[in-house]
Amino acid sequence: MASRANPAFASGIVAISVVALAYALTVGTLQQHTFVHVMAGLLWTGTDLFLGAILGPVIGGLTKEQSAAVFERLTPKTAFFLPSMALVTIAGGITLAQRLGVFPHAEPWLALFTAVNLIPILLLLGWRLNAWSDRRWQLAFVVATVGSLAWVATTIGQFQMTTPAIVVALGIVTILSVQGFGFLMPGEIRMYFEMISDDPDPSVISAIGQQNAKLGGVQGLFQLVLIADMVYLRYGGF
Repeated sequence: MASRANPAFASGIVAISVVALAYALTVGTLQQHTFVHVMAGLLWTGTDLFLGAILGPVIGGLTKEQSAAVFERLTPKTAFFLPSMALVTIAGGITLAQRLGVFPHAEPWLALFTAVNLIPILLLLGWRLNAWSDRRWQLAFVVATVGSLAWVATTIGQFQMTTPAIVVALGIVTILSVQGFGFLMPGEIRMYFEMISDDPDPSVISAIGQQNAKLGGVQGLFQLVLIADMVYLRYGGF
């Protein structure tokens, strides 16, 4: 898929995301950490809103062949761009909240957050990609499930209420993560496999692409709610 996205773009967006996040988490100032988190969030939210509110209706007016042609060019890029922005936004946001001291009693909450994200995401990936019988998926699922539940078990005794706005944020991020990595990403992978098949079916590519565009719009709406929650957390109101 990287070759279809343009190898320079695919490797560049992943490398920049990893370096920016690593810098923010290790040696970056509070302001730099905030910048990385906010900019990644803006790019993630803006792209999702564009897909749902602008691209989706435009694609809906095209023929299946025309629609498929658009998604054949777009999907390889979004498959690298959106997950990168999502991971930087989420990881940067959680660590920023801890750094600011607005996420007390974080570890048991993060253990629960990890479990309720990883387990459904992997189940959906296996279902959407027909991979439940694949030993690689089985291994990943067992490791993630056992590891995350073990973390929950070792921290649940320390569980205490945290900041309400953080609870709301974790809930919204869980919805976004499960939807993004459990539905959108497998859809992009399925489109890619269809693209490289011996006889690509434009109707399949078009249908999955339009579904992903709609889901992207839904994600954008959830992200706007999340932004409002973050403003409330930071300033105590509007």
